[in-house]
Amino acid sequence: MFSAEKAISGSKILVVDDVETNRMILEEIIKDMGCRPILAESGVEALKLFYEFKPSLVLTDISMPQMDGYELCRVLKADPNSREIPVIFISAFDDPKDIVKGFSIGGIDYITKPFIPEVVQSRVGVHVHLYEANKEITEANRRLQASVNAQLRQMEAEKRSVLHALANMAARNSLHAEEYIGRLRYDCRILAQGMQLSPIFESEISDTYIDTIELAAPLCDVGNIGIPKDVLQKKEKLTEEEQILMRSHTDIGARLLSDLQVSSDYNDYMRMSIEIAQYHHENWNGTGYPKGLKGTDIPLSAQIVSLINVFCALTEKRSFREEYSREEAIDIMKEDAGEKFHPDIFKIFCKILRQLH
Repeated sequence: MFSAEKAISGSKILVVDDVETNRMILEEIIKDMGCRPILAESGVEALKLFYEFKPSLVLTDISMPQMDGYELCRVLKADPNSREIPVIFISAFDDPKDIVKGFSIGGIDYITKPFIPEVVQSRVGVHVHLYEANKEITEANRRLQASVNAQLRQMEAEKRSVLHALANMAARNSLHAEEYIGRLRYDCRILAQGMQLSPIFESEISDTYIDTIELAAPLCDVGNIGIPKDVLQKKEKLTEEEQILMRSHTDIGARLLSDLQVSSDYNDYMRMSIEIAQYHHENWNGTGYPKGLKGTDIPLSAQIVSLINVFCALTEKRSFREEYSREEAIDIMKEDAGEKFHPDIFKIFCKILRQLH
């Protein structure tokens, strides 16, 4: 009796042979192992039974009409749903070429006739054991990966909550209205969607890009948490020294976000957040800061946020002035099209203006 009967008890074994006597012999050998034999007299029938019963191992003759054992093995190994199922060839021939051919197309073992029950049981048992063990390991790895991914998502969600809390604090310190952050993220999304429909930008802006910029845009001024309130809230014109200090918020924000970029699974979000924080004050003509980047050297995400940031700021009431109307804001911004803003992005912005908050 097979020594590991309990471990493979109930496993389904598909037996394929066009000779009824051989099927009957193998059926009894398989039953003695405590396994469940499923019998097929051809490769074509075997395929139907395989997908119906999903066996743990296939024991197939080589020489059969219609579809021989080699072709049956090729079909099973070509299908991702059956690729991992072990296939053992059985044959009255023991030519090394036949054995090598069987291994080359994915067979796991080779048993010659006449059948020796102990040999069949031993080889079938070993490969069923290996298959079931690999299946358990694969499932354990899947559960582990799912658990790790869930923890990473939770960590990422917590990280985003902290970052957006800092962004909200920076916005309050800058005396922005409460709805400012919401407007900024929504309008950046709408502008990016409009750009996606343009042949100029469609190759650069995917649905994922749009989702990401909506999340990353509010972090543009997160570096303001490192700027003194009296500078952020000053109503008079800033001194040269204060202007230099104020401009440092781009580097402060980029460093803060870079220090938090610890997970390679969320690089798109963090990379875009860093780009936006660092470069949203760069100008199309190269007169911006902190690097003086020009034209397409400025990351596209930063160009989008730069334009929307100006629009939101102009149409917001500030402590030192009333808000501008949309029409007034557009007139002011038109003067900067091609200078501060990408001219094509500004054209799209004007077309989707009614959709903005």
